[in-house]
Amino acid sequence: MTSGHIGARPPRDLREHIAALDAAGLLTRIDRPINKDTQLQPLARWQFIGGIPENERRAFLFTNVTDSKGRRYDMPVLLGALAGSPRIYALGMGRPVEEIGPAWTRAIANPIPPVTVAGAPCQEVVITGDALREKGGGLAALPVPISTPGYDAAPYLTATLCVTRDPDTGVQNTGMYRAALKATDRLVVRMVARPGGAGGWLHWLKYRERGEPMPISIAIGGAPVVVFTSPAKLAVDADEYGVAGALAGAPIEMVRCKTNDLLVPASAEIVIEGVIDTSVLEPEAPFGESNGYVALEAFNMPMRVTAITRREDALFNAIISQVTPSESSVIKKVAYEPLFLDYLKRKLNVKGVKRVVLHEPLTNLRPVIFVQFEYGAPQAEIWRALRGASAFISNFGKVVIAVSDDIDPSSVDAVLWSIAYRSNPIEDALIVPYKGGGQGSQYGEKRADSALLIDATRKRPMPPLALPRKEFMEDALAIWNELGLPAVKVPSPWHGYTLGNWGDDWETFARNAVAGDWEANGLQTLKRQRAGLDAETPARVVEPPPKP
Repeated sequence: MTSGHIGARPPRDLREHIAALDAAGLLTRIDRPINKDTQLQPLARWQFIGGIPENERRAFLFTNVTDSKGRRYDMPVLLGALAGSPRIYALGMGRPVEEIGPAWTRAIANPIPPVTVAGAPCQEVVITGDALREKGGGLAALPVPISTPGYDAAPYLTATLCVTRDPDTGVQNTGMYRAALKATDRLVVRMVARPGGAGGWLHWLKYRERGEPMPISIAIGGAPVVVFTSPAKLAVDADEYGVAGALAGAPIEMVRCKTNDLLVPASAEIVIEGVIDTSVLEPEAPFGESNGYVALEAFNMPMRVTAITRREDALFNAIISQVTPSESSVIKKVAYEPLFLDYLKRKLNVKGVKRVVLHEPLTNLRPVIFVQFEYGAPQAEIWRALRGASAFISNFGKVVIAVSDDIDPSSVDAVLWSIAYRSNPIEDALIVPYKGGGQGSQYGEKRADSALLIDATRKRPMPPLALPRKEFMEDALAIWNELGLPAVKVPSPWHGYTLGNWGDDWETFARNAVAGDWEANGLQTLKRQRAGLDAETPARVVEPPPKP
């Protein structure tokens, strides 16, 4: 699938990206009053749960934002603009969807280091000291929406670039962590605290061991290629801004913060600077998680805000998270699937693997993985890939299913059909114990998980799929549209095709039938009548296949 209106390079900042979305017809401006506490996120979420085709999803720019206290904000809110769909994501990357995977692979291998500049748009306004603690000031002056009205305990920062620095190596790490507003000058940041978890959490552990506070800065509203690196599973010692520079084709400009020594993207809309007290933790949540459940209270990292800097005409950027599909899951899916495929093909050198799909609706990408193979791939290679996909990232791959290349791995119906008729559970399923816990396990019982691996590939020639051939379905669809009947989705599979067990004689029968010559078939089978057989005896058992 290609994407229209792709520029010669990725947008340099969020403003340029908004202009590209507008030009592509992918931006909806909403000028009527919208309550950020009750209406904003639910309105945008309808495009994910309301059956709108993926490529027709849009970004929303809310220009008249209010809250439940009647306050009107002078700052617009942008939602769905980073990854409302793969098409929107592709605009942010400045390249078609099919080129995104290779671009990530090249960028990770060949980073372009960022450069530091003296002044920056993100520091046109600087708020510090008592101004941060004024009633309605500081964080309260930002139109931070409530993501899951009715369940969330606070407005949350979601589209974050949370910057921390390793106190031993000096290498910065950037993560997309949620942060709950607690006071005009206090947040609580949640970093994934488990093996293979957040780089910021690993930094926090080191600062806690030293008995020192941890500097942190949270940038909001960067260029898409910068933001996309934030949730990516890069190496802990990798500088995300170097990878972002490679994606952009030029160094990312960074600026030193006003009240700590961290570097943040100069083109950001807003930067929240502060420090985390590593000697204490504070309850955070409830908050709707992308695994489909509300995360209940847990102790996380309190951040004291020391400065808020922003553009003069800043806009606030958030993402649609919680139940998938969502903007949060698209950001991950578009990047992770090529990384998994690259791992299987290049790192493990698996033969015959063609595609990896992380299942998105409700399951949130991580637990369920579909791996597509060329027909005839050696069974040993299939099982190497199943094990490899489950082990690549600790909390991914609870259920991993292999299918053949006639099965669209993005169609769950097709995958289930393949499991039903191409696998024998006693031979083709394996339960692997002692796997790392999945997302959300930190709120439940602390124990190892397990994984289910299924080989649902086609092991032998099979009869054709029992749908009309492609040309007849296409002709019928043209008539359907000509008649103005209700629009239909085109699922996979939508036409018949052969799977190896099909002879020239049967092909002749089928051609005769659609030509109206079915009586010729009857004359041929009349000659083949024979006695002494049981009913339902397959013809190929007693008759050799016709010679080619």
